[in-house]
Amino acid sequence: MHILSNTLEQAELRRLAALENRYRNAAKDYFTKRVAYYHTLTGGVYHTITVRDQKSRWGSCSSRGTLSFNYRLMFAPPRVLDYVVVHELCHLTHMNHSKDFWNMVRQIMPDYKIYKEWLREHGHELTLENHLKRKGIPLSLE
Repeated sequence: MHILSNTLEQAELRRLAALENRYRNAAKDYFTKRVAYYHTLTGGVYHTITVRDQKSRWGSCSSRGTLSFNYRLMFAPPRVLDYVVVHELCHLTHMNHSKDFWNMVRQIMPDYKIYKEWLREHGHELTLENHLKRKGIPLSLE
């Protein structure tokens, strides 16, 4: 029985890893589309979009023009994801959180504070496991 239990655990881990990989790939496509849409409003120059599973960040923008996004934003409401995209794109113009930066964010997304607050309150809930539970997909193969 113990061997069967270990086999199931390994199969479950592989299944979850495969699902995470699928969401990461979908995230890359989706972020690329959302960045293209909002980039027409923000301007600036970016070179690369990366998708990661960051523990403490939803996105980042490097001075070299790399936009990075957390794949777990795929589990958030679409406007929350868009807020993070707008936020990072505005860093292409303002590499800080100055008044000018926030004014630019507000110009593109006037209600951004709602989404910023939503992330602060619910961001910890954006996990693959929680997403699967909400969709009614069992975590366990048993």
